Amino acid sequence: MYHILIVVLCCVQHSLVIGQENISGMVLDADSKQRIARVLLINKTTGQNIYNTTKGEFTLSLTIGDLIIANKENYHSDTITYTGAKALVINLKRKTIAIAPVTVMGRVSPEDILARRREEYSKAYRLADPGDYVSVGQNGAGLSIDAVYNYFSKEGRNARRLTKYFQREYEDNYIDVVFTKELIRDVTGLEGEPLENFMIRYRPTYNFVLTADRYQLVKYVKTKYEYFKHIPYIKPLPDLKEINLNLEK
Repeated sequence: MYHILIVVLCCVQHSLVIGQENISGMVLDADSKQRIARVLLINKTTGQNIYNTTKGEFTLSLTIGDLIIANKENYHSDTITYTGAKALVINLKRKTIAIAPVTVMGRVSPEDILARRREEYSKAYRLADPGDYVSVGQNGAGLSIDAVYNYFSKEGRNARRLTKYFQREYEDNYIDVVFTKELIRDVTGLEGEPLENFMIRYRPTYNFVLTADRYQLVKYVKTKYEYFKHIPYIKPLPDLKEINLNLEK
């Protein structure tokens, strides 16, 4: 009887695993379509739970019918049912701006600025991402000449440079919203020129502020402030100008 029970349990476990697949996906902001990091993803059916990566990507073991819950602070939670797709895209709707309105001081949010850029420069975004390079028509599949031309044309290259600039602008604006004078002043007590100097020298990266919570931000400022106290008046070096050297004889 004991051996029969073991066999039955093994068969049940095997049947559960057979239908599972490792499915990759990403989480996006429903409005800006920017990737969202540090989202808690829960497979309610199996109990599996993970955080997605700083690039907004994740991989879950799924069977058709599994319920997936996506949860992120300052966003509305979303529940979806896995239907067999080979890749998942989860869009989360933001509840409010991640910081208090008084900190924004009436400024337009980074998401709104980026959305405006996408609207005003819609042609550049189309050229920067020309779509699939393989088109399917009545005569079968073939190479999309328009997509290839748009990618390699001068106009396409300029469009990609422009959209990359807008992405950097968005990331800088996002850092400005999180890494504020109010935060530094509250943690360190700095004012005036020392405060400005600190913010230039220890400006964090976009990937850090994207995933950091309040505790991590305060810890970061405190750690950098310990260095700053030893050499508070050293000026940051200016960016070096690019020098083009022609080595051809």
